[in-house]
Amino acid sequence: MSASTPKGPFRLATVNNVPERAKKVIGQVVEELKTRYIIEYVGNCFDKSEVAPKVTELKPDILCCASMWTEEESTEMRETAKSIIPGIKTYAIPQGLQVKGGPQAVVEHLKEQFPKLLDS
Repeated sequence: MSASTPKGPFRLATVNNVPERAKKVIGQVVEELKTRYIIEYVGNCFDKSEVAPKVTELKPDILCCASMWTEEESTEMRETAKSIIPGIKTYAIPQGLQVKGGPQAVVEHLKEQFPKLLDS
């Protein structure tokens, strides 16, 4: 693979109780990282009760938990995903980032973190 060929594709699902915001934020991150990674946004889990069925159905490569969840909630959701897809990559946005910095802060944070996650 040459340096100019994007890595992927990676199937990404989110856990966010505001699905429209998740889609918008992830869409911006995907657009800004598209020269390096092919990331396909496959869907959203509204809450932790949807993680197991959605991960089973969507078979994502990455599960990203929004900043509205506590560390404990995010850990539980990520462990659920890993019990279904052992090799899944997971990431939890730091709690409160959206409230403190707005959607653009989340976009900038994910632009920094996704390469670390996807290259690992």
